[in-house]
Amino acid sequence: MILAVLSALAEPTRLEAMRLLADGSEHCVCEFMQKLGATQSRMSRHMLVLRQAGLVLDRRDAQWVRYRINPDLPLALARLVDAALERPIMVTERAA
Repeated sequence: MILAVLSALAEPTRLEAMRLLADGSEHCVCEFMQKLGATQSRMSRHMLVLRQAGLVLDRRDAQWVRYRINPDLPLALARLVDAALERPIMVTERAA
């Protein structure tokens, strides 16, 4: 699992998406597209990688898919993400 997380965070666009999500709120692909200058298909693929690594959760809202950081990240992974982002992430549970 740690290898998947490190691989997901190693890509600059995905790392920037995680920085945007670190505020603790939900964001849709359209927001990432605007702020990161990526196409819809490219951004959706990046978010799929983050979701498969267990870093983000998604929620369908009509035609939109909204993403947020997984609030149940294990403590070790939350610390790893904190270090990669160089700031704490907003998670509700810091389970071991």
